[in-house]
Amino acid sequence: MNIQDESRPKDSHSWYVLSILVLVYIFSYIDRTILVLLVDPIKLTLGISDTELSLLHGFAFASFYTFLGIPMGWLADRGNRLKLIEVSTYVWSIATILTGFCNSFLQMFVARIGLGVGESALSPAVYSLLSDYFKPEKLSRALSFYNAGLFIGSGLALVIGGVLIDLAPELDLPVIGNLEAWQVTFIIVGLPGVLLALWVRSISEPRRLGFGSEKTHKTHLFHYLSRAISHIRQKPQAYLYHFFGYSLYAFIWAGTAAWIPSHLIRNFDWTASQVGSSYGVLVVVFGLLGVTSGGWLCSKLRDCGFKDAEIRTGLIGVLLTMPFGVLAPLTSNTFLALIGFAGLTFFASFPWGAATAALQIITPNRLRAIISGFFLFLINMAGIGIAPTIIALITDIGFGDDTAVRYSLSIVVGIAAPMSAVLLWRGLKPFTDAVEEL
Repeated sequence: MNIQDESRPKDSHSWYVLSILVLVYIFSYIDRTILVLLVDPIKLTLGISDTELSLLHGFAFASFYTFLGIPMGWLADRGNRLKLIEVSTYVWSIATILTGFCNSFLQMFVARIGLGVGESALSPAVYSLLSDYFKPEKLSRALSFYNAGLFIGSGLALVIGGVLIDLAPELDLPVIGNLEAWQVTFIIVGLPGVLLALWVRSISEPRRLGFGSEKTHKTHLFHYLSRAISHIRQKPQAYLYHFFGYSLYAFIWAGTAAWIPSHLIRNFDWTASQVGSSYGVLVVVFGLLGVTSGGWLCSKLRDCGFKDAEIRTGLIGVLLTMPFGVLAPLTSNTFLALIGFAGLTFFASFPWGAATAALQIITPNRLRAIISGFFLFLINMAGIGIAPTIIALITDIGFGDDTAVRYSLSIVVGIAAPMSAVLLWRGLKPFTDAVEEL
């Protein structure tokens, strides 16, 4: 047995830690995603357009979330990753609670920035952390389980939001004044994160393992950035095709997930609670099935000798995402639309365990979090920061009709999916070469 394998925590403890981190990730996604089901009441209260709402959902959150991912990765590479996760969980939970007290576009914009600041530390630290809990051959499945939190959280945000928007009371508080049901909803969903942060405190930081795990005497940010950029430049095609291919994949998922609830409300006359009980449950079920299946397929491809399994999984997924994403928004039949969105969710969730595992495999231990920060910067800027606004602009300016969001969704998938497939296909050989050089 490899000495480093003996140094790893027991499997039972590793899965216990992973389960806690998945819960944290689920609630981070609930906190950031709950807004998409509250679009219409927020627009009514604040008097804003789809484009302005998309800036709250995307740019306000993503601007700091994406840019801070790199320095947060640096902090994770040089210090205690679990302490960083604990503090970040407090920050975004409090920001979510404060969102419930907002009465203007500017106030909510600032609160969404706070949410992005808090969440920016989570995934870079977790990706690095899990590479020390799990062996390389198990890492893709472990990261698939972690990334399932994205889809469970997104779906539960719709389910919980649908219930709370009907049940949450309006409150009339001293000094603060009247809080509408959508504001109370933000306060309620932000509270569990404070308890989760306390739970994270109970976990111990594992020993760092793998190549490049030695601690350098130079710990400043620019040193880590220089090392990370130098490493990427040694294998530029392996990293860049991965980064940009998966960024376009994220563009598809985040863009469609942001506007499908509004499409169902505007074109099928659904209520928010109907969206939560139908589409929300669909996202939980098919997102979980998709990300789990993608991790399973990646492991099988590796067992069959494919050294590019982590990229090949993404290529297969995006090719199968395309027909569902293009056709589902266009149908006027409710049953067919839900089948299409189930397929879209399944294949849009397919590659994320493989995508994140790929970086951990070809990256030195002490650079894993900061290079994951580069990756998260790109996929989140594309997916959260740009995609929802592009769809909103096509709807507002291109069509001038809120119900035309269905066409905007189809157009975006029809353009982004082929581009993603080409980039991932071009990245197969460079990634194989990078693996063989280890």
